[in-house]
Amino acid sequence: MKFVDEAYIDIAAGDGGNGCVSFRHEKYKEFGGPNGGDGGRGGHVFAVADSNLNTLVDFRYARRHEAKRGEHGMGSDMFGAAGPDITLRVPVGTIFSDQETGEVLYELLTPGEVVTIAKGGDGGFGNMRFKSAINRAPRQKTPGWPGERKSLKLELKVLADVGLLGMPNAGKSTLIAAVSNARPKIADYPFTTLHPNLGVVRVAPEQSFVIADIPGLIEGASEGAGLGHLFLRHLQRTRLLLHVVDMAPFDDAVDPVAQAKAIVGELKKYDMALYNKPRWLVLNKLDMVPLDEREARVKDFVKRFKWKGPVFEISALTREGCEPLIKTIFQHVQSQQRAENTPEEIDPRFVGDVPAEVDPRDPRFAGDEAQ
Repeated sequence: MKFVDEAYIDIAAGDGGNGCVSFRHEKYKEFGGPNGGDGGRGGHVFAVADSNLNTLVDFRYARRHEAKRGEHGMGSDMFGAAGPDITLRVPVGTIFSDQETGEVLYELLTPGEVVTIAKGGDGGFGNMRFKSAINRAPRQKTPGWPGERKSLKLELKVLADVGLLGMPNAGKSTLIAAVSNARPKIADYPFTTLHPNLGVVRVAPEQSFVIADIPGLIEGASEGAGLGHLFLRHLQRTRLLLHVVDMAPFDDAVDPVAQAKAIVGELKKYDMALYNKPRWLVLNKLDMVPLDEREARVKDFVKRFKWKGPVFEISALTREGCEPLIKTIFQHVQSQQRAENTPEEIDPRFVGDVPAEVDPRDPRFAGDEAQ
């Protein structure tokens, strides 16, 4: 299935049905009175987060989504039926924003989460609503109210704990295939990965995290070089970035340090919040470096790159060093999850606007009484 992470749609909730003007016509009842019912409500438009979906391709070709209007009111006190609602199923992590203003309206981050993105119009009133002591035969009615209409932009940002960042052919796809259940396309040419891949890494029973692989970046991606940097949006919700570096490039003239600096520069141009996320350095393809040169090459890279954060030496092909890496990642992700779920401790003395009562017997305030 084609991967699409952006789509533009128009939605329209159903209009309400019109009210009815009607009077009773029964035998031997000359003045039966009004019995026109109200119109039915128009159909709502809902959106639900579906964990079985991973692309917005369905909305690329079906851009108009319209709910039906409510039925009109009828005589004999019969109200019109409400119009049927429609539900748009979108991947988890979808953002709804207004096309004109760019304002974010809804964000679906939990599987099964449902939001109302357009409300149907209320039905109009029939003439039985206008009956009174001085108006016993009303002929007034109201039309149904129009339903909401919106032009929306849908943007998908995948939900993952860890994101892989690096140049094309740095070995990101090989790494995610080695440590997770993902099976991305792997080849010996650049830009093999054309869309994000997600994989679940099982560290131990009931211990796992989600890792995301995005297409490689090159210098000038912010100006549109390569595949650009739009896929970086899929790293914005991650807790940790792994900067994967190819330590054994095919061309000897290629400097891994210069490539790594270019990636960091593109990251900084795209989003400072993404640039400031925790980032670890993963030096890959060390199986292609002779053992007697490996330590010196790693030290030289770290020194010239001026890196002071965590460094991991691995070979995704042979899985050397992958086990310690995923265990350390899981500990980091778990600690962040605990920090996010731990409620902030609040001093009860400063809760609300009313200050806590002061005990005059408290020796700390004895000096104030003496004055």
